Amino acid sequence: MSENSVPAVIDVPAELNITDLLERQADADPENILFGRQLSPGEWTDISAAEFRADVIALAKGLVAEGVRAGDRVGIMAATRYEWTLLDFAIWYSGAITVPIYETSSPSQVAWILEDAGVSAVFAERSEHERVVERAISQEKLEGVHHIFRIEGDDLDQLRDAGREISDEEIEVRRTAAGLSDVATIIYTSGTTGRPKGCELTHGNFAELCLQTLQILGHVVHKQASTVMFIPLAHVFARFISVLAVAAGSRVGHTSDIKELVDDLGTFRPTFLLAVPRVFEKIYNAALLKAQGEGKGRIFEKAAEAAIAWSKASQAGKVPFGLKLKHAVFSKLVYSKLHARMGGQVAHAVSGGSPLGARLGHFFHGIGVTILEGYGLTETTAPITVNTPEQLRIGTVGLPLPGNAVRIAEDGEILGRGVCVFPGYRNRPEENAESFVEIDGQRWFRTGDIGSLDEQGYLTITGRKKEILVTAAGKNVSPGQLEDQIRADAIVSQAVVVGDGRPFVAALVTLDPETLPQWLERQGIDQDTPMGQLIRDQRVIDHIQSVIDRANESVSRAESIREFRLLEKDFTIESGHLTPSLKIKRPAVMKDYAEQVEALYRDAAAARG
Repeated sequence: MSENSVPAVIDVPAELNITDLLERQADADPENILFGRQLSPGEWTDISAAEFRADVIALAKGLVAEGVRAGDRVGIMAATRYEWTLLDFAIWYSGAITVPIYETSSPSQVAWILEDAGVSAVFAERSEHERVVERAISQEKLEGVHHIFRIEGDDLDQLRDAGREISDEEIEVRRTAAGLSDVATIIYTSGTTGRPKGCELTHGNFAELCLQTLQILGHVVHKQASTVMFIPLAHVFARFISVLAVAAGSRVGHTSDIKELVDDLGTFRPTFLLAVPRVFEKIYNAALLKAQGEGKGRIFEKAAEAAIAWSKASQAGKVPFGLKLKHAVFSKLVYSKLHARMGGQVAHAVSGGSPLGARLGHFFHGIGVTILEGYGLTETTAPITVNTPEQLRIGTVGLPLPGNAVRIAEDGEILGRGVCVFPGYRNRPEENAESFVEIDGQRWFRTGDIGSLDEQGYLTITGRKKEILVTAAGKNVSPGQLEDQIRADAIVSQAVVVGDGRPFVAALVTLDPETLPQWLERQGIDQDTPMGQLIRDQRVIDHIQSVIDRANESVSRAESIREFRLLEKDFTIESGHLTPSLKIKRPAVMKDYAEQVEALYRDAAAARG
C-alpha cells in the first residue's frame, strides 16, 4: 500500500476556533473539573471549567488594556505549569497569537524568535527568564517588544486589575473573530540551516484535529479521565494534548520537576500519560535497578519476558494457557507494583517524539499499560497517525487520524495531508515551496522521514531523510550549527554530532594533523607523541571540552553536547567519510564508528551510575 486516507468523522463549522472548545465545556458543565493545580507537593486544588474560563477572560481583558491587538504575537517562556495553559487561552481570547519559547533557550535563540515572529509581549516565568528576554531584546535592539510580564510575582494580578474596565462584549468580539483557517500559534522548530523555522499552525489544525481525534480516542480522553502534563508545553505534542484535554473535559495536572514525577503521579492518580520514549525507558530501568538492588533482578527479568511474550501472543490472537498462568502470577508479584508507581490508575499512555521500540511497547502492554504510539511533527500539529486500543499494532505508529492521509513517495519519504497539516512556515516562501508537493491535484507535505505502509495501512518509520537528530526525549537538534562551531577551533579537523534516539547529544571529534604540532609545542607536549596517546592526554581533552562548552552556549541545554569522543583517525575523502566538497558523509561515519558511539554512551551511563 502506498497511501492510506481516513475520511473525517464529523463536520466542523468554518467559524469555530480553539476558544470554542472551552466555551462548550463551560456551558455544558461549568462545575466539571478541568485542572488540578499543585499548591505544594502532594496538594492539588481543583479548578472548574467556569473558574478557568473566568480567569482566562480576566487575563485576556488585561492584555487588551495593555495594548495587545487582535493578531498580535505574544510569547510564553516558561516550564510546564498550570499558568502556561491559562495564558495560552487568554491570548486566544484576546484575539492574539501564541508564540511558545522553550525555557532553556539561549538569548540568541530567543532574539531570533522574537524578531521573526514580531512578538509584542512576552510572559516570562521567573526573573532569570525575564533577564534572558531582556538580553535578547538588548542584543538585537528589538523595538517591537513592548511588555514583559513575569508569571511568578504580582504581574498577573496587575494584569487582571488593568482589564477591569474592558467589557465582556469586547472580549467576545475578539474571541470569535478567528475561524478554522486563522493562525493560532507560531511554533519554532529546528531547521536544516540551524535557524529555527516558525510553523504557523491554525485554529483548525488544533480544534478540528482534536474533535476528529476524540471520535476514536474518546474512551481514553474523556470527562472522567485525567493526566499529569510534564513534557514542555512549548512542544507541539504536549500542546495538542493540552487542547485535546480541554475539548474532552479531562482533568489535567502539571509538573515541571521530573524528580518529583513519581510522587506527583501517586497523589494525582492519572488515568493516562503523555510521554516521550525516554520516560518509558526510565520507568523500566528504574524498576529493573530497584529489583536488582533488592536481590530480585532475576524475577523482574522473567516477569518482563512474560509480559512481552503475553503481549505478542495477545496481538497474534491466542495466549497459551501456561503463559496466561505465568502472566497472572507476575501481575500480582511485579506488574501491580509498577502500576502503583504510576499512581495505580494508568491504563493508557500516548508516546511520540521519537520511536518507542517494539520491545518496550510490548512490555508495557503486557503489564497492563497500553502505549498508543503515534507519529507526527510540529508541521502536522503533532499526530497525523496513532495506534488506538482497538486498532493496535505495536512496532508501528498506527493509522491516520480521521481527516488525514499519509502517502509513501517513490523514494520512501512519508507525505502527509489533512486537517493536521500546517499551511506553511512564517517568512519562508522558498522553504514552503520545497516542503509541499502537488500530486493529482492534492497538496502533500514532505515530512523528511522515510517509512512504509503495511497491507492494513499501518505506518512504520524506517529512517530519517533529513539530518535533524531527535533525542530519546523528543528534542529536535540541528547538528550542523554545533559542528561548524567546533570545527572553527584551530586543532579540530572534523566533528560529527550524534544523539538520534539517544538520551543526550554527543559528538565524535577528530584532530587536525597539520595545525596540531604548533599547538602541542605551546602546550609543552612532544610533537611526536602518537595520535592514539594524544587523544587520551588530559590537556587535549580539556581543550576540546572548552571548545564544546563555547559551542553549547549557542543552543539550549537539551541540545547541548554532554559527552564527546576523540578519534585517532581523521575523516578523509579516501576513507569514504568526506565528499569531494569535504562534507561529512554522516551515514558512513555512523556505520563505521558504531562501536565508538556505543562505547561513548555505555561509558557515560556507567560513569553516572
